[in-house]
Amino acid sequence: MGTSNSTNNGRVRIVTDSACDLPIGLCEELGISVVPLTIRFGEQEYVDRVELTNDQFWTKVRTASALPETAAPSVGAFEETFRALADDGAAGVVCVNLSSKMSATMQSAQVAAKALDGICPIEVVDSKNATMGIGHLAAHAARLALEGADVATIVASTEERRERSHLLGIVDTLDFLRRGGRIGGAQAFLGSVLSIKPIIEVRDGSVEAAGKVRTRSKALRFAVDKLKEVDVESLAVMHAQADDVEEFLDMLDPIVPRAEILVGEIGPVVGVHVGPGTIGTVWTVRA
Repeated sequence: MGTSNSTNNGRVRIVTDSACDLPIGLCEELGISVVPLTIRFGEQEYVDRVELTNDQFWTKVRTASALPETAAPSVGAFEETFRALADDGAAGVVCVNLSSKMSATMQSAQVAAKALDGICPIEVVDSKNATMGIGHLAAHAARLALEGADVATIVASTEERRERSHLLGIVDTLDFLRRGGRIGGAQAFLGSVLSIKPIIEVRDGSVEAAGKVRTRSKALRFAVDKLKEVDVESLAVMHAQADDVEEFLDMLDPIVPRAEILVGEIGPVVGVHVGPGTIGTVWTVRA
């Protein structure tokens, strides 16, 4: 999934996993290698982003009798990516992954990194987040790498930025949270009436309840008001086929100009737990 050409030699390379929900074009532009998770519908298994597009995934979800399952990448998948980058002359690798509290993905990356001890310096960073919460950290790391930063500098800066990052998600239906399982403190919603719009956040790597409102428009307003309370350095928006994403971006425009907001689509890995129509935002508070 990553890019490889001679101009990449001699610098640190960035790896992430497909839960990052970064646009593929941006990954190519920044030279980010993406190791995919797999999605299983019954007996049928698909490699995320490779054998299954977001549109195909949502089409399948709407007709499937049971929710699909996701599986972390194998150690081998990470090792293959790391070796290819080392062979390409990488000065080191920084791998930014899905929260270790949500998936075994980071564990696979750590085992793979050990296998390359003495061959190439590799550091694995727990994003303590999901979707664009991972993506915006990986993009930050990649920009530092392009500027020539070393592994230690990139890791320190990415971890510092992680502590200033926040994710808020508005879930359109409780159904996926109810069926999907891995929802941590968002269990609090499950006794609720179905007419609410749950607002979730990621706190220290786990999904927690952040609020509940009656209508979608109030939920969007809740997110915007939250952002007005802080000094926002950077902002990303992610959504799962939400038809009001343009409206949400317009609401955010006075806080961060639309042209500066990174927009990503929620893919299968996170989508299976939150469902279609989910919309969210990740922001970094200015240091």
